[in-house]
Amino acid sequence: MEKKQKSIDNLPHDLIHRIFLRVPAKHLAPLRCVSKLWYSLISDPQFAELHFQYSPAATDVFIFIKGRTVAFLEPLFSDNNDASLQVKKVWSPFKKEQSASDFEVLGSCKSFVLLHRNPHFFVVWNPLTGSSKRISYSCIVSRCKHKDIRLPCKFHLYGLGYDASQDDYLLVVAWQDKDDHYHLDYFSLRTNSWINLDAALFKLLGVFDCNSCGVFLNGAIHWVPYPLTAYRDAIIIFDMKERTFSRISGPEKLVMSSCSYSSLALLGGCLALYYNDSYNTHIWVMKEYKVHSSWTLYKISTFGQPLCLSSNGDIIGRYYDERGNGRGRGYFKYNVRRYLPKHFESFICPLPTSTVTVYTESLLPLPTDNKDKDNRYAYDLGMTKC
Repeated sequence: MEKKQKSIDNLPHDLIHRIFLRVPAKHLAPLRCVSKLWYSLISDPQFAELHFQYSPAATDVFIFIKGRTVAFLEPLFSDNNDASLQVKKVWSPFKKEQSASDFEVLGSCKSFVLLHRNPHFFVVWNPLTGSSKRISYSCIVSRCKHKDIRLPCKFHLYGLGYDASQDDYLLVVAWQDKDDHYHLDYFSLRTNSWINLDAALFKLLGVFDCNSCGVFLNGAIHWVPYPLTAYRDAIIIFDMKERTFSRISGPEKLVMSSCSYSSLALLGGCLALYYNDSYNTHIWVMKEYKVHSSWTLYKISTFGQPLCLSSNGDIIGRYYDERGNGRGRGYFKYNVRRYLPKHFESFICPLPTSTVTVYTESLLPLPTDNKDKDNRYAYDLGMTKC
């Protein structure tokens, strides 16, 4: 065994590095215990970033809450069984807390999932490594107009984004105080503090009548108002580096009368605006970022929510009937070239009211991570300390 380990370690480090870039992230974590060299290479934050950006083995995963566990839905697309699912369940970051009975998935950014737990906590979590950061917003609650326990639903805007210039993740929230004044605050994971940004507050924030979790793309968080009444300047953008707001227009042919509720999604690295009418899902995809003429419509004859775009051109989403009564729940696949939707069932498919988000598995660390968390992850996997 020692001879094999030495022969492995004698390979050029460059070659080992390139091989690791082609290994799925979920298999890299246990490989850290093979040798000290492998541990050093795989645990390097720069390697984690390279693997996230350039690895051909990157895996997108559906995630939603079911009871007190979290179910991963990994879509597998092959010629023989192109609608199969592998399901894995893991405990949430609250598993050691006796009151961990009320939490929900809000959204994601890169490899991190944004969760909420009552009362008054956000959690930023990497489900693969188990690292997490709990963020209290009780300082906002004391001044906020709405004080019910599901306060995220009372924020006008919220979202998680990444500031590459500072290597920092920011949780941005816009809210209304007791005097009906609007405020903008963000939490920096690097400085571990809330920072007020009222000076950058968007003047038309009041058009958001209910909660809106933002979508992170190209260094900015994006939101669409509810209700959406016009296509011009329909999408609000918050630049993570400059800390400024701007707007872009939606597609001109958007049928506003049918668009009582609209939302945003990321499909193949492109911003998508979608909404449902009685029998269809309308998905407008901006194929070139901020290029208005690139908006392209896909109309799917099912009532659902797009989640991601596969490498072979399939829009993957969840479907449910238009009455929202839970019958006919499952997932759909729509090929943008063949224009044919296919449905497949899942016995653990979440209720229509539950939030499903998509994130990319990786070993990316949070700015506040430390070495102790590596040891904790090894323990969770049932491995001995490296």
